[in-house]
Amino acid sequence: MTYSTLDPSECDFYEVAAADELPNGERLFVEIGENFLVIFNIAGQIYAIEDLCSHDDGPLGDGDLEDHEIICPRHGARFDVRDGKALTLPAVEAIPAYPVQVVDGQIRVGLPKE
Repeated sequence: MTYSTLDPSECDFYEVAAADELPNGERLFVEIGENFLVIFNIAGQIYAIEDLCSHDDGPLGDGDLEDHEIICPRHGARFDVRDGKALTLPAVEAIPAYPVQVVDGQIRVGLPKE
């Protein structure tokens, strides 16, 4: 399931870092409750995905980044960090992608309300 299509009013937003702590081209690993996320700054745009490959539940965030695609370091599946869509085999299921806001210089990630 991908969360990037959720209306922000359906999310609770959590501050994860100051925007200046995430320079262009960098990533940040964060934990919010039981969710392990990777936050990316790509050309000044901030994206957040679950740090979990849908193919084998392995970590995804350490993979290479090409444009807006993260490549799983274990088996090479590719995902779009903008919406979590699986782009190549062996993955066929999307990963969660979360809405992001920058408010008063703070990166905030939205998780679905419980």
